[in-house]
This record gives sequence, structure tokens and C-alpha cells, in this order.
Amino acid sequence: MEKRIAVMGIIVENTESVDQLNTLLHEYGPYIIGRMGIPYREQNIHIISIAMDAPQDEISALSGKIGRLAGISVKTAYSKVVH
Repeated sequence: MEKRIAVMGIIVENTESVDQLNTLLHEYGPYIIGRMGIPYREQNIHIISIAMDAPQDEISALSGKIGRLAGISVKTAYSKVVH
């Protein structure tokens, strides 16, 4: 199966959804290359970036599941590299 490299940008505005978010990220852990979280305390939000190397359908599935969480927004950028 062809794999893609992608970066997800996640904005957490509702910390009550963080446990669900972490469960999803753990579930897709084998595909995650790296993760960086930045708490922006002045605005009471958290910014997370996730780098992935996975089949496109797995990346899309994770993005869709994250997007359905209350108070969490996600956008995904894909590389043109397919391997």
C-alpha cells in the first residue's frame, strides 16, 4: 500500500476533549513520526502538530475522527511524495 507523509495542525479549544484526542493519537501511534504541543496560555488554547508517514486513507481517517471532537479543529497538509 502506498504511503504519504503529512502534517496535521490541531487546535484544541476545549480541554474536555483532550482524553479522546490522546486516545486517537495513541491508536494511530505506529504511523506518527513526531508530535509537538504548544500551550498558548494567554488564549487558553493548545496547538499540536503531528507528522505522519501512513497510507492516505489512515491519515484521512484520523483527521476525520479528530475533526468530530468537540472544540477541536484540524487541518492536514500532504507531501507530494508517495512511497
